[in-house]
Amino acid sequence: MNLYTAPDPGIGSEPVERLNAEPVNSAKNRKPLYEARKKIFPKRAEGRFRRFKWIVMLITLGIYYLTPWIRWDRGPYAPDQAVLVDIASRRFYFFFIEIWPQEFYYVAGLLVMAGFGLFLITSAIGRAWCGYTCPQTVWVDLFLVVERAIEGDRNARMKLEAAPWSFDKLQKRVSKHLIWLAIGVMTGGAWIFYFADAPTLLKHFITGEAPMVAYYTVAILTATTYVFGGLMREQVCTYMCPWPRIQGAMLDEHSLVVTYNEWRGEPRSRHTKKAVAAGEPVGDCVDCNACVAVCPMGIDIRDGQQMECITCALCIDACDGVMDKVGKPRGLIAYATLQEYDANMALATGNGAHAIQPSAVRNPDGSFVNAIRHFNWRIILRPRTIFYMTVWCLVGVVMLVTLATRERLAVNVIHDRNPQYVLESDGSIRNGYTVRLLNMIAQPRTITLSLEGLPGAVMKINGLVDQPARSFDIKVKPDEVTSLKLFVTMPAGANKTASDFTFLASDADNSETAHYKAVFNGPGAKK
Repeated sequence: MNLYTAPDPGIGSEPVERLNAEPVNSAKNRKPLYEARKKIFPKRAEGRFRRFKWIVMLITLGIYYLTPWIRWDRGPYAPDQAVLVDIASRRFYFFFIEIWPQEFYYVAGLLVMAGFGLFLITSAIGRAWCGYTCPQTVWVDLFLVVERAIEGDRNARMKLEAAPWSFDKLQKRVSKHLIWLAIGVMTGGAWIFYFADAPTLLKHFITGEAPMVAYYTVAILTATTYVFGGLMREQVCTYMCPWPRIQGAMLDEHSLVVTYNEWRGEPRSRHTKKAVAAGEPVGDCVDCNACVAVCPMGIDIRDGQQMECITCALCIDACDGVMDKVGKPRGLIAYATLQEYDANMALATGNGAHAIQPSAVRNPDGSFVNAIRHFNWRIILRPRTIFYMTVWCLVGVVMLVTLATRERLAVNVIHDRNPQYVLESDGSIRNGYTVRLLNMIAQPRTITLSLEGLPGAVMKINGLVDQPARSFDIKVKPDEVTSLKLFVTMPAGANKTASDFTFLASDADNSETAHYKAVFNGPGAKK
């Protein structure tokens, strides 16, 4: 039997279900990589952390699947998809923000913020990213929901796994894997919708008119989602993800991590009343293995901190439920810091002089002694976390300021290299330039391009104007780059050496200006 009721439930009146659960993925049981995987059948947990994980899962999946369908009106000259990575036009749209290729530093800033945010979260509350918001965790949770709905909870799934193949087993397995594949297709489909207009691409995808890269992308993401979330599960976190190896550098003795409070749980006993009647020391742990049964990573948190633990806190929910049944205070497994744990262990063991003595941490009435250390939220505010938070905020503020003050008009100029200048028959000198006007708003406008400096010089734009002048009004298209080939001419008798001047682009309607310093070359200029 995998589940049985203890004849001695302990202090409380409700029986405690004792589970025959083995931590197959614990450090002491871990086998070489080439050994066949032992499947894990996590039992469904109930409690505040499980509810929080449901909320996070719904929010994250909702954001991922629904965001491409949100509309955002940018006018008639820009796409109306709220979030769009337009590779063809080399634009990134995020609601009211539009990022051009030369503004890639905003993406770099977001990556820096993500990195320091991850460092901050890990230093403060351990692997909360892994336990709640990592895509691998979220999709494994979703796949487990499907598995439980079709095959039942832990005992039913274990029984089905051990049963010989039958029509019922085949039906359940085929149904489960088909739904998993459907989730994979939805995952890949949602991803490609970020790179094109979602309704249009969906229509073309169904009718077979979409680009082949769309089908390849959906196929790859379907396979990876199905394999990683449905088949490999905890192996991805244990063997493929680098973060468990890195997190050790992020944690310190003040970081909150999921901890089995050995100082109050040991010595553990399945027959509390008999042990107490015999005068034996007894801790709060009734050795029911509930914490092992709910763990999606297949470890026993009572073995201490382990690389495999993703701090999902489901073991806390399971243990709190057992403590409620046996009439003992919650928190046998809880978020705790190493400093707090060590101080309480020293109290329970007389600074290591003897084994854990429950009487050293409890009063005669069963309450904890005043010397027991409890978590203080102020410990989160320490130099390391303050540093991470400061850097995170500084990068964010700098990005917001530059985003709010950036110009949406720019001008770039390339001087003709061959020839550097042309000496005309009347003695005048002509230089050629390629001018690129960047209109970075989704509206057409008229840009005035003029010369500053270089007295006496005039310019002429090929194909646009016939008569040279020092200033021209140029109509530019919305959200595009307009390239112009123009010539700047100095009259005869002017300075023959190189001279600096400026191309000035201005838009009076939007009070925007942009300038570019250029050089006019003559016969006396240095090559």
